Amino acid sequence: QVQLVESGGGLVQAGDSLRLACVSSGPSNIRFRLGWFRQAPGKEREFVAAISRSGTTTYSADSVRGRFTISRDYAKSTGYLQMNILKPEDTAIYYCAASTSLATDSWMQDFRYEYWGQGTQVTVSS
Repeated sequence: QVQLVESGGGLVQAGDSLRLACVSSGPSNIRFRLGWFRQAPGKEREFVAAISRSGTTTYSADSVRGRFTISRDYAKSTGYLQMNILKPEDTAIYYCAASTSLATDSWMQDFRYEYWGQGTQVTVSS
């Protein structure tokens, strides 16, 4: 019942910033944990960041902590991933995902996310 659409990817240079957006649609009473994952060429999909249903708790992978910030705006039905000080190793397709799981340890588990966007490409040149 939830649909997600990402946007904001692009080609940037190392040190630049990008803000990804994830617009959700569906019943207004559905609340979900929002996550961002990425997949680089030849690599497995990995967890990037997640935000709680309330929007007050966030989680980030070690590789992006301090550089990426996840947030959400319920009024706009939109989640965001602010990416600063981008590095070439950040190059990947970034996916927005939504999870209705109540498990407290599900924030980093991709199989817990039922809904996924189509992905947006982020390319960081050196």
